Amino acid sequence: MFLSSINNNLKELIDLLHQLSNEQYSNPCPQLSNASIGEHTRHIIELFQCLENQYESGVVNYDKRQRNSQIQTDTHFAIQQIVSIQNNLDKMDKKIVLQQKIEGYEIKIESNYYRELLYNFEHCIHHQALIKVAILMAENIKIGENFGVARSTIEYRNQCVQ
Repeated sequence: MFLSSINNNLKELIDLLHQLSNEQYSNPCPQLSNASIGEHTRHIIELFQCLENQYESGVVNYDKRQRNSQIQTDTHFAIQQIVSIQNNLDKMDKKIVLQQKIEGYEIKIESNYYRELLYNFEHCIHHQALIKVAILMAENIKIGENFGVARSTIEYRNQCVQ
């Protein structure tokens, strides 16, 4: 399955966080509309946590995040949260109802655990692409060339090289 790809992607995020001071991590970035790398990282983490914490109930609502400010200000705490996510991804696939309120209307959509894992994976890549914009402005920070690049784009580029 694609769990190894998710784990590798989250490891790339961990590798980045090891290179950042808490100040670099939590300071607003003009390139990110004054959001911080930490805020984007928190968003990634908390969506995975919603899926994990709401798995048993079978109803997942991504709007019911904790919005834990420690995740966006403390790289070590964020890394601990990511490792916990990695350790808890391997669950049985099952039906899940995705629930969300939009403009006062409650929406419920049938989904499943693997589909929501895939959504979180793609969502993570999207936010990593945004984080990459801020990182490219920093000196002495190393990220892989595929950090924040969709897997389909990586595969397409690899086919073009052949």
